Amino acid sequence: MAESEALSPTSRSKREPVWQNILVLFGTPIAAAISVPLYGYYTGFSGFEWACFAFFMIATGLSITAGYHRLWSHRAYEAHWSLRLFFAIFGACAIQNSILNWSADHRRHHKHVDDNDHDPYSVNRGFWHAHMGWILFNEKGPQDFSGVKDLQRDPIVMWQHRYNLTLTLLTNIALPLLLGFLTGKLWGVFILATLLRVVLNHHFTFFINSLAHIWGRRPYCEDNSARDNDLLAFLTYGEGYHNYHHRFQYDYRNGIRWWQFDPTKWLIRSASWVGLTSKLRTVSASQIEKARLALQYRRSMARLTLPSSTTDELRAKLEQQYREYQQALNDWTSARQAWVNAKRNAFSDKLEQLDQRMRYLELKYQLKLQRKRWRLLNAQVFA
Repeated sequence: MAESEALSPTSRSKREPVWQNILVLFGTPIAAAISVPLYGYYTGFSGFEWACFAFFMIATGLSITAGYHRLWSHRAYEAHWSLRLFFAIFGACAIQNSILNWSADHRRHHKHVDDNDHDPYSVNRGFWHAHMGWILFNEKGPQDFSGVKDLQRDPIVMWQHRYNLTLTLLTNIALPLLLGFLTGKLWGVFILATLLRVVLNHHFTFFINSLAHIWGRRPYCEDNSARDNDLLAFLTYGEGYHNYHHRFQYDYRNGIRWWQFDPTKWLIRSASWVGLTSKLRTVSASQIEKARLALQYRRSMARLTLPSSTTDELRAKLEQQYREYQQALNDWTSARQAWVNAKRNAFSDKLEQLDQRMRYLELKYQLKLQRKRWRLLNAQVFA
């Protein structure tokens, strides 16, 4: 689908409707709303038809999250040509434009997030605009590819860009109809694997541009509107941890905790075990904790705005604990790196390695105590 370029104050008066986008984004929900219940009532869907729906849903969803987003838009890791080809084909099946167009818009979004004049889907222009309104109207003309010159050197990206319409038609019409024809389920497969899947795939993706900038937590930064939202993470293969992503956009993970639902992260990591992905980029635990600490400090200091002897005392304690927490983090990080270096050094003896390990464990325990003291003090501030 064609997508709008960067906005400018003068361009908003030139709102040209993009009719092919309007047809797809309104036509598929109407067709799905009519055909799914009617076919289900009069014919019924078989297990094979639902299996096709599940395959297309997962393949297209992960091609957007692991491919379009984390691989190409953010270069968070590298992938084997076979995996990139899979992402390119089923990314086209998702009907969200080519890799080149999608990444150009997304990089501009990160560069100018919440800027009404330059962020293509700024939520400050309203939920509707961020969700899908920006796709329905072209507000400035041709796409600007100046921010994706690296992708223009990728042969798979450019092949998909040139043949995006052909790939879209083949994967959304020819392939489902062929699968249905071969199994005697011609229309059932098409209704589920194309019509219903396209609607869900579209709006789950759009939720990251709209709801994930309105509803949720901001534990890492408040410089922009992005939020962490567990429900959206479930619907979008891990993309819902959006506040973290906007703070650390080049990390291949969005859900950094082991219990956070991020199938995209699991796919990328497991693919690295068989050589399909490599050079996975991550943010260190100390950097993440420092970001959380700095935000908590700002929030607590903002809370202590009323001048009084009590608030003055709490403010002084908060400043002291903040400095001590930072120092504990720095000491722990240095000790961990020293231990890692000792293990890697072929000339270091067992005694040196043991000494570095004991130092690391001691500082890890001190950091745990400091973290607990910090939480207790913050609880006192917000009591």
